[in-house]
Amino acid sequence: MEPRRILVLAPHPDDEIVACGIAAVRARAAGARVFVLFLTTGIPAREALWWWQRPGYAKRLRRRRDEARVAASLVGFEPIGFSDCPSRRLRHHLDEAAAEVDRAVAACGAEALWVPAFEGAHQDHDAANALAARFCARLPVYEFAAYNFAGGQVRANRFADERGREYAIEARPKEMALKRQALACYVSERGNLRHISVTREAWRPLRAHDYAAPPHPGRLFRERFHWVPFRHPRIDSEASIAVYADIGRWASADLAHRHPALGDGPGEEPGQADREFAGAFDETQGERGLGR
Repeated sequence: MEPRRILVLAPHPDDEIVACGIAAVRARAAGARVFVLFLTTGIPAREALWWWQRPGYAKRLRRRRDEARVAASLVGFEPIGFSDCPSRRLRHHLDEAAAEVDRAVAACGAEALWVPAFEGAHQDHDAANALAARFCARLPVYEFAAYNFAGGQVRANRFADERGREYAIEARPKEMALKRQALACYVSERGNLRHISVTREAWRPLRAHDYAAPPHPGRLFRERFHWVPFRHPRIDSEASIAVYADIGRWASADLAHRHPALGDGPGEEPGQADREFAGAFDETQGERGLGR
């Protein structure tokens, strides 16, 4: 029952390392193949850049994809597709993204989906999480903590809310070094990745989220710079009420597609598939450990 073919839905090139780089290493050590589908370019739309940056847009795009390929070769990810959707636009293209995921699942024979958690880190992360929920009827879906601002502090690779179904991955020294090296491949994002943990990761079966509402009370990670009074390319200044209205509207319209997977719907008690998946990576099994 443990998945031998895993598909990671990465909202941006670098999220595959940020959220589940160590988990992927351990999955591969257990004999799995880990594919990754990049759902956006990771770069804002050309018109969102400063006017002097726009002529170099194509070069920026190539650089980010080249960084992703180098990081993938280090960790052992198998890139299966790069979307042309700009960063911060995924929520407007979820139907097209769902078709891409559907094709990728079929192409790689995926037996499980991994996706960043619904936690207010970035609007594309939250849109990707809603997208992954569509596939719960077909295969197990697991969400991985990336980063959030719950409680008014930056929390890397820890869930904003824990309810007893979370599993922690405590990294070994070689794994920490490898994740640090993989993150360093993304030179273009160096300033944005300083807070990411290389000591632990955390995952759980995808919960039943209310995508029409912010994922936790208080200021979200993506709202920390909303005080800036002018448009800046590196700041997502869109109002959260609009972001979650769009994601929630799409998720509600898609509700008919979201049924329990293998008898364990998101938010339910752990079922056999989840227990076997966790057990396959238990630290009691040495190098196959995903430690609880």
